[in-house]
Amino acid sequence: MRQGQKIRVLHPITRLIIGGAQENTMLTASYLDHSQWSVDILSGIQTASEGSIINEVRDRQLSLFLEPDLVREIHPLKDLKALFRLIRLIKKQKYDIVHTHSSKAGIIGRWAAWLADVPVIVHTVHGWGHHDQQSPLIRQFYILLEKITLKITDQLIAVSGKNIHKGLADGIGKGTDYSVIRSGIELDRFGHPTIDKETMRKQLMIPSDATVIGTVIRLSPQKAPLDFIEAAALLARQMDKMYFVIVGDGPLRDKVIHAAKEKNIYDRLIMTGLRRDIPELMNIFDIFVLSSLWEGLPRVIPQAMASGLPVVATAIDGSAEIINSGQNGMLVPPGDPKSIAEAVVQLLSNHQLASTIKQEALKTVDEYSVQKMVDHIESLYERLIYKKK
Repeated sequence: MRQGQKIRVLHPITRLIIGGAQENTMLTASYLDHSQWSVDILSGIQTASEGSIINEVRDRQLSLFLEPDLVREIHPLKDLKALFRLIRLIKKQKYDIVHTHSSKAGIIGRWAAWLADVPVIVHTVHGWGHHDQQSPLIRQFYILLEKITLKITDQLIAVSGKNIHKGLADGIGKGTDYSVIRSGIELDRFGHPTIDKETMRKQLMIPSDATVIGTVIRLSPQKAPLDFIEAAALLARQMDKMYFVIVGDGPLRDKVIHAAKEKNIYDRLIMTGLRRDIPELMNIFDIFVLSSLWEGLPRVIPQAMASGLPVVATAIDGSAEIINSGQNGMLVPPGDPKSIAEAVVQLLSNHQLASTIKQEALKTVDEYSVQKMVDHIESLYERLIYKKK
């Protein structure tokens, strides 16, 4: 460490798409005290249907390096090129801390940092790269990579305690290797929309007296959007004047449209595509639903809570850590659209329950402020730097 100078930090991440890990990285770099920390982000250039926050990172006047050879897929030649280019950059910029995010950048970034003699190496687990839906061979390969790479890592940050339990159960390190730092959101943005509810509903051609069930997800197998459609179809059979809104895009878009048409709810389904005005869109919802099959800590849940919405979510990983079912939200089994529909009906028919849940949810979100997240990260950095002196 250089006495009297700012401490240099690099945040490598595989892609700057619209997503929780990416927003976490951007907000961390943005809110760190720039009088003490000199912060850069490095990312691959892939975006695809998920959309990009590269321009948003630049609009925040954050220093950004783009590495074309850092790709999501396993690609030995590009992976090796990315590794050596990252080593060269780290040596040139003389980083004191390399703090990686996402699975691919988490492996390549940490090894590049170690080979470049970076004093402090940190990785945030936003959700493990291995999960139960993978083939056993692929899953074990990813676990092995994490075990080996942990040996050169000073600290793992987990965005939820359940990520730690999962890592320990898979034999990745011991309890002292982990710190829980919850993923923060800009709470002031949510619950304070810049466009009123009536105007936004008119823009989406939703009747003012309709009940709106909404979600904000990537249209991918992980998020199970087809379960949302199935639950919507069950609800549509029971209730008139109910509309459904999906904010987001992804590889399952065509299948979602086909399923909605097949179940005769397409005329009541609004698919906005990729949007960044999430607070304004959430303001038109009556209930928020998250149908994911696995998650790290879904930032969209505290966003919905801060917007004053009752949340119905699947009882997986970080979702189950945020929500105490029946108190500040409702949890249902993953892969069970019928249970999603039943929970929505319960909230709509029991106004006292819905009101209590909304009040308790607003108390919950204080734990997820971006400033609290960054304060914890700064404290961790300082502790690790002090140990290296």
